[in-house]
Amino acid sequence: MTVVKPYQSSESKKNQVHEMFNTISTEYDLLNTVLSFGIHHYWRKKCVNLLKPYRPKNILDLASGTGDLAISLVKLNPEKIIASDYAEKMLEIAQQKINHKNLNKIITTQVEDGENLSFPDNMFDAVTISFGIRNFENYQRGIENMYRVLKPGAVLLILEFTNPKSLIMKSVYGFYFKYILPLIARLFTKDKNAYGYLPKSVAAFPQYENFQKILESKGFSNCRNVSLTGGTATIYVGIKPL
Repeated sequence: MTVVKPYQSSESKKNQVHEMFNTISTEYDLLNTVLSFGIHHYWRKKCVNLLKPYRPKNILDLASGTGDLAISLVKLNPEKIIASDYAEKMLEIAQQKINHKNLNKIITTQVEDGENLSFPDNMFDAVTISFGIRNFENYQRGIENMYRVLKPGAVLLILEFTNPKSLIMKSVYGFYFKYILPLIARLFTKDKNAYGYLPKSVAAFPQYENFQKILESKGFSNCRNVSLTGGTATIYVGIKPL
């Protein structure tokens, strides 16, 4: 398992990622919109649509960041959503959005380490995580924790960046990631390392069928992957067997 860190230091990846997201929390939403040209809104909508048939009532949104996916999941009419993240400053912004939309009765925020979840076994009908799994220091341990807290028959949904398979898309995507993204990021962010780390972490992370096989090795069944926007992002879905 290749470990890619945001900074050149001996600090653990977990601590470095925590520092990075706390540092960029106030500009995170703006950068997401600018750097993805707003496509991330469509990606979240696709996640919600894929979860609709499962009708989850109790949802854990891991690596929730500023809470956008958790807020989108309200469309599923769940009874409870826990938006959790390791970076407390990201969750502070999520809480502001939740307050603004009067969603406090449905969504609560909670600081959690995704590799060491505090929740009991078999608690959730669905676990979601968007653009967070590759930031784990030990993502396989994170998957094991997700499996543990899901009820039998419940669903896991992971949205993550991928490298396109098409040679044309791969070339365009590579150029954008290597040259355009860092240039834009430097104009907006206080942390110059954050968006240099992004393409490196995507390149080092297992993708498509390779990641699907890891989910299967951790016990998930009926696994599939759904490619989005020419393969620039992928949704992985798996079920904890009954």
